[in-house]
Amino acid sequence: MRPLRFRFALVWLVALTAPALAGVPAGFAYLCDVDPSIVQDMRYAGSNNFTGAPLPGYDAAECVLRREAAEALRQVQADLAPQHLGLKVYDCYRPTRAVAAFARWAHAPEQAGALTKRFYPALDKRRLFAEGYIAAHSVHSAGIAVDLTLVPLPPTSVPAFDPAARYGSCTASAAKRAPDNSIDMGTGFDCFDAKSRTASDGLMPEQERWRGLLVAAMRKRGFHNYFREWWHFSYGPHPRALYDFPIAPRSH
Repeated sequence: MRPLRFRFALVWLVALTAPALAGVPAGFAYLCDVDPSIVQDMRYAGSNNFTGAPLPGYDAAECVLRREAAEALRQVQADLAPQHLGLKVYDCYRPTRAVAAFARWAHAPEQAGALTKRFYPALDKRRLFAEGYIAAHSVHSAGIAVDLTLVPLPPTSVPAFDPAARYGSCTASAAKRAPDNSIDMGTGFDCFDAKSRTASDGLMPEQERWRGLLVAAMRKRGFHNYFREWWHFSYGPHPRALYDFPIAPRSH
């Protein structure tokens, strides 16, 4: 959820209906067209996320990125293959309408017994802005940020997510969290907790090693990690333009 630095001027490019019909704007690509071997688990297109519902603009469970960022991910995937490891992406380009929906959710009253509390077990959700987990603007909307993790190759199957289940918190052991076939990094994805800091204390040695391996592999191909979230990386310098075209189903 890394916030953009406000010293950069923001230019808003708001797409209407044409991009949904054409697929993606010039300069963007579907990741599966660049490297279909990268696993995709697009959390904001479904209910397995901290809001508990699909987000506006996620009309398809597809990873879309600036083409140069997608090509760099393809290189990371190739670098990891000799270690029998691969990438799994949770979020890529994010329409600005989805970012606005995050803000509305954060400011809405907490519901008693909310099943999404597992994503922020030690925080009041109204603190998520102040703690830097949610921001009014996101570099994801520029198409050069990606949330991801590592999976062993070949990836194992994953049990279906049950939106009514009471899974353990994102800081619980991997076996108690919502189903995921990724390597245990010490927390789940979108875990709004101090344990999600890339260099957090209290991790097991193996978890520290996996985080370090992921950061090193991504850095080698031009990605920079956000220190509060071990899963968040951005590619190259921050661009000025943010986008709001919906993520449309990929044409075959």
